[in-house]
Amino acid sequence: MKIDRRTLLKGVLGSGVVTIGLPMLEVFMNTNGTALAQGEGFAPRFGLFFWGNGTLPDKWVPSGEGDTWQLSEQMQPLAAVQDRLTVVSGTELKVPNLIPHTSGASGILAGAPLIMNGESSTFGGPTLDVLIANEIGNDTRFRSIEYGAAPGGGRSFNGPNSQNPAESSPYALFERIFGAGFRAPGETTEVDPKIALRRSVLDAVMEDSRRLQSKVSANDRIRLEQHFDGIRELETRLARLEEDPPNRAACARPDAPELAYPDIDGRAQLTAKNRAMCDIMAMALACDQSRVFSNYFTYPVNNLLFEGATAGHHQLTHDEPGDQPQVNAIVLQIMTEFAYMVESLSAVPEGDGTLLDNCIVLATSDVSYGRTHNLDEFPIILSGTAGGAIKQGVHYRSTSAENSARVVLTLMRALGINAEGFGVDMGRATESIGALES
Repeated sequence: MKIDRRTLLKGVLGSGVVTIGLPMLEVFMNTNGTALAQGEGFAPRFGLFFWGNGTLPDKWVPSGEGDTWQLSEQMQPLAAVQDRLTVVSGTELKVPNLIPHTSGASGILAGAPLIMNGESSTFGGPTLDVLIANEIGNDTRFRSIEYGAAPGGGRSFNGPNSQNPAESSPYALFERIFGAGFRAPGETTEVDPKIALRRSVLDAVMEDSRRLQSKVSANDRIRLEQHFDGIRELETRLARLEEDPPNRAACARPDAPELAYPDIDGRAQLTAKNRAMCDIMAMALACDQSRVFSNYFTYPVNNLLFEGATAGHHQLTHDEPGDQPQVNAIVLQIMTEFAYMVESLSAVPEGDGTLLDNCIVLATSDVSYGRTHNLDEFPIILSGTAGGAIKQGVHYRSTSAENSARVVLTLMRALGINAEGFGVDMGRATESIGALES
């Protein structure tokens, strides 16, 4: 029997099942008895870094395998954090490539093929951030937080046709998390008495919703359920505001970012916005405001004008001749921003290590080679260990085009989620990758 801080004693009382948590035991401690072993005591966190339009595979895949590997040309911006990364190469998305870019995004994030409705489409199931948040995100103010430097970049889905928007304003993100309602440890701000009243109103609304659901069609019940999920999340968030803030040593209210980041010469300030939001998100995790976050740096088929580029990103992936030096430069800029996110997490002390030690971050895209929309040789980088559950500093190379969804399932299980599988139909994976597990 594996014993850790998540172990529960289970039994039957009458006709129901009861569970009891364990007290602090020596087995949970490190050899000095001064801290919880392998990050125990700090909740695991999950993060996503997503960018659109893929890579140049011949410049992307590292050389060497295991713990003796070298960064590829396109991964050079990650040199300072190489020992905190695990690169996975050679896997393939096992979903039909019906719509270039969009199929790949649904495949890696939801493990599912697109659902077509005439000329429109939607993701074929809930995305991994939603599945993970449902398991580890319910004890925080925000079950999950979605943001990104490029407006409209979010690809988080509760299910088909139910999308969670991503915040693209650093100031709005700051206000949402650290504005009214946030209390840092030690602050004596009184709880707004209107919060209890709002929660009571929501209770009454939920009672009405149950009566309403009994009178509508099955399809309308699904739509109502998706709508009321948001109300239930608001109810939980208000309850968190009535509680004392978490006592986290590194928790502090960060400085507010700029009010706006206007485009400069037609170029979005992707770097400035990303770094402001990464700093905000790192402190949100340190203050236990959320345990699940998604950074949609850019989005599929984006035509953003990057620094030094003569045309939009997506256009260049198809029109730039030769070995595409401008596309290569764009990927290097994207990896520089991923490196900043990793460094922002590792800069926050937590227990005997850092915040990153208790995170697992997945960086990925919507295709491998942008010009051909390939779904093989899929780009995947991991950072953090989820409290010691995932290896780092290694390159895992699949020689059999394994399902990329197996990586996602491995991460979910590393977070303590007892998932039978991830995805549906051809995109489903039921086995994790043991070589990635510590």
